[in-house]
Amino acid sequence: MVPETVPSVDVVRYCGTWYEIASFAPKEERNCVKTKAEYMLNRSGYVDVRNSCRRKGREKSIKAKAFIVPDTGGAKLTVRFFRFIKGDYWIVDLAEDYSWAVVSTPTAGSLWILSRTPYMDETLYGSIVGKLKEKGFDTGRLVRTVQRD
Repeated sequence: MVPETVPSVDVVRYCGTWYEIASFAPKEERNCVKTKAEYMLNRSGYVDVRNSCRRKGREKSIKAKAFIVPDTGGAKLTVRFFRFIKGDYWIVDLAEDYSWAVVSTPTAGSLWILSRTPYMDETLYGSIVGKLKEKGFDTGRLVRTVQRD
């Protein structure tokens, strides 16, 4: 399955803080709580990324740079960690008011449900998960993210 992205993303509006509501629990985030990502548009045209979480009472973070893939309406980004490690970041669903987003990879092997707030209304969460299931995502793999210590 190759996920379909949203038609376009206003990267300036997309920047800011996103809290992870649920994900396919990547190994880098095991035993993490309060997982979030912060995006800031850089003057050079790329996005500075800072992913963080709390593990065993201490904050862990990693920085990266995200570059918009040309001709994708801003819905696809390439994220580079440590210059050498890169990943694809595809925005597959997005609230009209940019209050929540869903991000995947080209293989649908990763999935994140993000929100501008640390908590999401259960009805909204259920609706998002339902849409993802209809699109072919294995929503049974989703793990809710704890946003408190």
